[in-house]
Amino acid sequence: MRDIDTIPKELEAQLQQALAERDGAALAKLLDPLPLSDALRELLNLPVEQRSAALSLLPPELAAKLVEEAPNAMAVDLVERMESEQAAEVIEELDSDVQADVIGELEDADAEAILTRMDPGDAADVRRLVEYEDDLAGGLMVAEAFTFSETDTVGRVLRRFANEEYDLERYRGQHPYVLNSNGAPIGVVSLRSLVSTRRSARLTDIMAPPIAVPANMPLEKLEDLFDEHPFLGLPVVEADGHLVGVVSRSAVDEALLERAESASLKRQGVFGDELRSMPLPLRARRRLQWLSANIVLNVIAASVIAAYEETLAAVIALAVFLPMVSDMSGCSGNQAVAVSMRELSLGLVRPIDAMRVWFKEVSVGLINGFVLGLLIGVVAWMWKGNPFLGLVIGGALGLNTVVAVSIGGVLPLLLKRIGQDPAVASGPLLTTITDMAGFFLVLSLVTAMMPLLV
Repeated sequence: MRDIDTIPKELEAQLQQALAERDGAALAKLLDPLPLSDALRELLNLPVEQRSAALSLLPPELAAKLVEEAPNAMAVDLVERMESEQAAEVIEELDSDVQADVIGELEDADAEAILTRMDPGDAADVRRLVEYEDDLAGGLMVAEAFTFSETDTVGRVLRRFANEEYDLERYRGQHPYVLNSNGAPIGVVSLRSLVSTRRSARLTDIMAPPIAVPANMPLEKLEDLFDEHPFLGLPVVEADGHLVGVVSRSAVDEALLERAESASLKRQGVFGDELRSMPLPLRARRRLQWLSANIVLNVIAASVIAAYEETLAAVIALAVFLPMVSDMSGCSGNQAVAVSMRELSLGLVRPIDAMRVWFKEVSVGLINGFVLGLLIGVVAWMWKGNPFLGLVIGGALGLNTVVAVSIGGVLPLLLKRIGQDPAVASGPLLTTITDMAGFFLVLSLVTAMMPLLV
C-alpha cells in the first residue's frame, strides 16, 4: 500500500507531465475526480505561470467550477492570465452573478475583450450587473429569472418543462414569476400549484402577489426581509418596475459571511483575499502597510513612558502593572468597538448617534472600571504591602476603562462619518490612545504621590 503522504507528490508529477504534453484530457482525468477544494489546491500549487495554462487546457465546465471555487482575487488573476477567447468560454459557464464579480475586477481592456467574445445576451447581463455595488440587491442578484407571461396557461408552462432544451437547472429552485406586458412581476406561482391545477387554467388564476425588491436595496435590509419571510429568492426590479433579476437567500447569507470575514481580517491587518499562493512581493507590501503604521503609533505611545523615566526607575513595580492597565483597558475598548461595528452593520446606529452611544458606554465603563480597578488595586496592595500603590494602579485602570469604552464606542461612528473604514482604523487608533492614556494616568498619579510610594 502506498503511503498517503506520497499521493500528492505523485499527482503533482502527473500534472506537470500532462502540462508539458498540453494534454487537457489527462489534466481533467486527474482533477475531475477530486473534491473541488482539493482540485483548486493542486492548481494553485503549480507555478504562477502554469496555473492559467492548466485552466485553459481543461474543459470549460471544469475550469468554471474551479474559478467559482477560488476566492475572488485569485479567480480574477486566473482569468486575467488566460487568452480572451478561452477566458470567454470559461466565463460563459458561470452564473451571471459570478460572471459580474470576475469581469468587474478586470482591467477595462481585458474585460471588454472577453465580453465581445461572449453571447451578446449574456454579455449585456454582465454589463448591467457590474454597474451595481456588491452590497446591493442588484450586485447580489442573478440575471437568470424563471419567468412566464400573464397570458400563459398551466399546460403551456408544463409543456416547456418537458422540453429537453429548456434548462431548468440554471434557475436553481426559483419559483416562476408572472410578468405583465411591461416586464414587471405581478405574481409568483408555486410549483405545487402548477402540477395540481387543471391545464387550461391561466397562471394569473393561481399566482400570489410577489414581494419585489428594488435593485438598490442594501444588504442589511435584504437580510431583514429574508428573516421575515421564508422565501428562497426575491425578484429584483428597477425603478420602473421592470424585472432585472432574482436575489437568493443563499447569496445574501454568503455576502454577510464575506463581510464578517473581511472585517475580521482587516482588524488583524490583512487586506483583500490574501493567499499564500499569491506573489511574495504583493503579500509583503500589503502587510507592511499595516505594520509600518503601527510602528508609528507604538512610538507615540512609548514616548509617554520615556517622559516619566525617573518615575519608573524609582517605582520598579510599575513595570509589572503598566502592561496590565494597558491590556485590560484595551480589552474593554475592543468590546465597545465590536458592539458599535455590529450595530453599524445592522443599521441600528448612525454617526449622528455618537453622543447617545458615548453616554451608554460611559455607564458601562464606570461600573466595569470600578470593579476591575478594585480587583487590581487589591492585588497591588497585597503584593507590595502599600495601599497607596493599589490606589494608584486601581484608580488608573478604572479611569482608563472609561476612556477606552468611550473611544471604542464612538470611534467607529466618527470614522464612518468621515468616510473611513471603521474595521481598519478603529483597532490601531484605540490601542494607541488607550496605551497613551493608561501610561499617562499611572505615571502621573505615581509622580504626584511619590512620597507615599517610596
